[in-house]
Amino acid sequence: MAIPSLKKDPSPILPILENLKTDPSDSVRRSVANNLNDIAKDHPHLVLNIARKWKGISKLTDAIIKHGSRTLLKQGHAEILTYYGLESSNFKVSNLIVHTPIVKIGDEVSFSFHVKNSSETAKYLRLEYGVYYQKANGQVSRKVFKIRERIYEGSENCIVARRQSFKLIITRKFYVGRHKISIVINGQETEEIDFELIAR
Repeated sequence: MAIPSLKKDPSPILPILENLKTDPSDSVRRSVANNLNDIAKDHPHLVLNIARKWKGISKLTDAIIKHGSRTLLKQGHAEILTYYGLESSNFKVSNLIVHTPIVKIGDEVSFSFHVKNSSETAKYLRLEYGVYYQKANGQVSRKVFKIRERIYEGSENCIVARRQSFKLIITRKFYVGRHKISIVINGQETEEIDFELIAR
């Protein structure tokens, strides 16, 4: 349950997170990371300051920072991308294809694309895709899904294929109409393509 006063001013919780950042319990450290992620939604500068302060203390605190920054990474927040050295200009996306341009609710959209490290040196890539879902009011809302993170060797070229389910679930209601898929390279959207969602 959200606590409005802490959403407005999370500073009272920061000393507690500080004390728990090296706790031996995985669940406690995960809670610290989740708390940071919640804070980042309203106060990204606080989480960025903590990330700089905790960087390199240990692999465990680095993992807390990474998990606690996941919303900022999905948003393509410029400072967190710089923090992790994620540069999108080194990579090129091509041949984005939707193999199922018309999808019935309950089925899957299937798509593929090529991604290439255009540099001659190895570069780190955070690869994601966004799905723009139709809303009841006719607008769209993007949700980002992670594919992988790894080092791509110089001039490495890969083919990536993915499926996204439109199976009915309790937490999301689907609306028929035009949807869109975009490819996200180190926090930056590149290629995008439309597909149509229709009733079962």
